[in-house]
Amino acid sequence: MKDNAPSPTAEPVSTGAQCGTKPPQRILVVDDDISIRQLNTNILLRGGYEVDAAEDGAAAWEALCADSYDLLITDINMPKLSGVDLLKRLRAARMALPVIMATGSLPPEDFTRHPWLQPAATLLKPYAVEEMLRTVGQVLRATAATASKLVTDNPAKPTTMA
Repeated sequence: MKDNAPSPTAEPVSTGAQCGTKPPQRILVVDDDISIRQLNTNILLRGGYEVDAAEDGAAAWEALCADSYDLLITDINMPKLSGVDLLKRLRAARMALPVIMATGSLPPEDFTRHPWLQPAATLLKPYAVEEMLRTVGQVLRATAATASKLVTDNPAKPTTMA
């Protein structure tokens, strides 16, 4: 495992094991509870993902604006900027990033009133390690399948030279 230089907006970046030539998928973990944040980060690193961590929604927003990620896993109830407010910023900025809400409380009614805020998945705390890894894998596979379908449904037109 290799440790990279600290990110200015999030906690230190760590790289998980890489298989083949495909780079690992990048995940941003956001939780104000340091033990949950570290546990989720370590589990995902062992799962082969590249992981950054942020202590609240404000730090996560800075990281999202500075870098690109394949997935965001966030708590809902956090100081400075809640997970729901972070999701609102993501959607307003038209960032096509799948989100997993990992929370100790049921998702707020914001998701019912505003379906465009709906996360890709919700994990209710406490959740099992296997449940988190399975959910992450499902969301990332679904995102990749959607991206692949968009490419195959809209192939680039060949250019002709006159």
